[in-house]
Amino acid sequence: MDRKRDEKIRVDYRGLFLLCMGHMVADLNTNALPALLPFLKDALGLSYAMAGMIVLFSSLTSSVIQPVFGYLADRRSLHWFLPAGCFLAGLGIALLGWAPNYPTILLLVIISGLGVAIYHPEGWRIANFFAGEKKATGMSIFAVGGNLGFAFGPPLAIFFVMHFGLKGSAIFIVPGLLMATVFLFSRFWRIRRPAAPLPGASSVSFWASIRPALYPMSLLLGMIMFRSWTHIGLITFIPFYYINYMKGDPMKAGTLLFAFLAAGTVGTLVGGPLADRFGHKKTILFSLGCTGPLLVLFLLSSGVWSFVWLTLAGFILIFSFSISMAMGQSFFPKNVGMASGLILGLAFGMGGLGAALLGLFADHWGVPATLWMITFLPGMGFILTALIPYQMKKSVS
Repeated sequence: MDRKRDEKIRVDYRGLFLLCMGHMVADLNTNALPALLPFLKDALGLSYAMAGMIVLFSSLTSSVIQPVFGYLADRRSLHWFLPAGCFLAGLGIALLGWAPNYPTILLLVIISGLGVAIYHPEGWRIANFFAGEKKATGMSIFAVGGNLGFAFGPPLAIFFVMHFGLKGSAIFIVPGLLMATVFLFSRFWRIRRPAAPLPGASSVSFWASIRPALYPMSLLLGMIMFRSWTHIGLITFIPFYYINYMKGDPMKAGTLLFAFLAAGTVGTLVGGPLADRFGHKKTILFSLGCTGPLLVLFLLSSGVWSFVWLTLAGFILIFSFSISMAMGQSFFPKNVGMASGLILGLAFGMGGLGAALLGLFADHWGVPATLWMITFLPGMGFILTALIPYQMKKSVS
């Protein structure tokens, strides 16, 4: 029955493209926040710890609660999550320029974070449907949208703030509102979207279906947590490092972040084929093993070479993302939304906690020392990955 269903729908590229665009809009806001932090810090006199707490609040609301929405997405048809998620994600960031105080900033990042949280699990579930029998292809297309949003968020935020002041953050309501409108009124979308959750996601079998895979999934989540600490730590503190310590142009700081994140987008497309050829686990080990040395080279360099090493680090670090998602979904095949929620939610939320801890570290020992600390984190993920009992399953071609 499942095979017939997959063969019937094949790969629906129009649907995947629509989901990819929504993913880009949602994550555009996620990475705009770190780029805005130096300006918010100066405007309101915040400490590095307070800036780290902003990232933590954003991560907790956008990530940690995702498993709950993933559980619901596996059991109910919650299509309104998609337009609502895009709109709320943009609304919170757009209003940051008008925030009069620190509590208001926290409230707005919570609103934006909730938008991100409700979009992702339902988006991954429906992407699984549109992918038909080519699940890896569908997951890659959907993931690229998020990476594009990550890449374009910082330069877009810095460009408008540099030209219009903090109130330039209002630009972020535009893509969110447009994408929400497309989801609400697209005739194609209303016809082609799945009407029910994927087969096999019954509440009776839930614990029985996930219990055998709890150990490998726990190791995978631990690895993703350290990778997320690395990723979020870099995008949070690179602007501070470049502007305050290297005395660089804020616009170039945005360009540096863009290079790091855009390279990750390319890495997402390259990592899948590499993993299919050499193995999922081996490819992740290669990714984490190379990232630390590349970050060391970044910190030891300046000028053009700093761009080169950070770009390579972004490429190598992020190309393991879609591979870890494929591993996680293979552990919970009957609970795809739940697996996606855990990977994107709990693990990335813990990455936000890491950003807050790194903020405290930066207040006491400075931003450069914090970045040196980050260079050790991929090695921790490497160790956990090596312990995962995993045998790659052949995909249907």
